[in-house]
Amino acid sequence: MRSIYAFIILSIAFIAPVEAAELQVICPPLVRDGMKELAAAYTKQTGMAVAVRSDVMGKIMRDIQIGTPAADVVLLPVGLMDDLVKDNGVKPGTRTSVGRVEIALAVRAGAAHPDISTTPKLRAVLLAAKALAYTQPGPPRNSMEAGIIDRMLHRPEFSGVHTMTVTTGSGVSALARGDSDLALQVVPEITAMRGIELVGALPPELGAHIDTEIAVSARSTDATNAAAFIHYITAPQAAAVWRKFGLDR
Repeated sequence: MRSIYAFIILSIAFIAPVEAAELQVICPPLVRDGMKELAAAYTKQTGMAVAVRSDVMGKIMRDIQIGTPAADVVLLPVGLMDDLVKDNGVKPGTRTSVGRVEIALAVRAGAAHPDISTTPKLRAVLLAAKALAYTQPGPPRNSMEAGIIDRMLHRPEFSGVHTMTVTTGSGVSALARGDSDLALQVVPEITAMRGIELVGALPPELGAHIDTEIAVSARSTDATNAAAFIHYITAPQAAAVWRKFGLDR
């Protein structure tokens, strides 16, 4: 209890005076639920309204480039944040690490949870599956996680795995419908889907994860409050909320 009060006091100390405005936050779906919960807590403590908009990463980048709709705070994978920095899309000195989202294996609810702790064990599990679902890489969604999964499955050790790429919905939605018996997806999208269960993250040596960062948009009209919001959601005490939604600080 004492740590909760300390968090509130620390958070308020770094929060700028509230103006009659609404912070605009844009982020990809893999962090949407955690962002919304933290944004609601921030509004409750400070009175500053925060609107969280989530979209696929390709559209986020296009929207940022044209400046419509407006954004004060932008959360992106590290590689895309690098591109945004090169294009002077964020305010200098505001780039901050948020955390890592793992790509993981899912099964239908009630199914056995296989051991995937090593690459050979994962290979055996995937080869035994009738169908492994994952989101189609490339257009129209240009999903980063789908690209990571697709490249991994084209490695020699996964040759022979029976895969199905999903164009409508995602890998986990196909699994929930019963179209496959396994799916690969980021952890937050697995835990948010009913009718399926998380087995676990893929072996670390496969590098199947997405690291994320956050920054104040160069187009923000309220950079002071945007920076205060970033401080709030990246404070150590916010880690428990992120962890609940599948992001490791």
